[in-house]
Amino acid sequence: MGCNSSLAMVSILQLCLIIGAAAAGPSKMVRLVPAMYVFGDSTLDVGNNNYLPGPNVPRANTPLNGVDFPGGARATGRFSNGYHVADFIAMRLGLKESPPAYLSLAPRPTALLLSALATGVSYASAGAGILDSTNAGNNIPLSKQVRYMESTKAAMEARVGKAAARLLLSRSFFLFSVGSNDISVFAAAPGDVAALYAKLISGYSAAITDLYGMGARKFGIINVGLLGCVPVARALSATGACNDGLNQLSAGFNDKLRSLMAGLAARLPGLDYSLADNYNLSQVTFANPAASGT
Repeated sequence: MGCNSSLAMVSILQLCLIIGAAAAGPSKMVRLVPAMYVFGDSTLDVGNNNYLPGPNVPRANTPLNGVDFPGGARATGRFSNGYHVADFIAMRLGLKESPPAYLSLAPRPTALLLSALATGVSYASAGAGILDSTNAGNNIPLSKQVRYMESTKAAMEARVGKAAARLLLSRSFFLFSVGSNDISVFAAAPGDVAALYAKLISGYSAAITDLYGMGARKFGIINVGLLGCVPVARALSATGACNDGLNQLSAGFNDKLRSLMAGLAARLPGLDYSLADNYNLSQVTFANPAASGT
């Protein structure tokens, strides 16, 4: 149950780049954390949206989702053909795969409690943003994901006591990947960029600070990638080119996020974090796809 104190200094990108080894499963890997708690959007969602009502909720429940999932093709709620980044990070931390979706456990309090104590919980929701207004009504926004974590923590405390629950959370890993949807929605109807960044960073800061207050100390932050180069953005170009303006919005947010995390680490005793540069990784991959096996 102990945690390697240097865990937060290990780059998440290094964890993700060992996908070839992790794909075979956790095998005899050392358990580095007692649990992992996941917050964010479709890049980390493992099925929460399957439990949300409404025709416009994005769901990964069609046959192509999970077509290569280990152990047998099946849609699992992941926006992927198989495992995704949360799974590979979990494996490198000694877990079998990403912890299960909160909404799959919530109707069964005992199952939720056991998962929270033994492996963790995923609150990530496809389409979610830092702002409650982003794709409102069709996802679990970041603020609500944190509230769900707060209720999970209360259940943990009721079972094992406040001190034990806080100790477990302090040794656990809190993974974030969020912000892309906020930027994409803004880009569709541009306004004051500085005001957007201020609202996003304020919301991100509130989430990290609230979790820190619950006992969280180890954070993994995945920044926003090249949003202007995703297929839906390139499809809008007659030449299939990337949208440079959207990429600039992403880069600007990432700069603010980097400063935020450095400031929080300086202000909050014991807070450790690793910042995964998804933006730069995407640039390197696009510049030399053969080197990445693509």
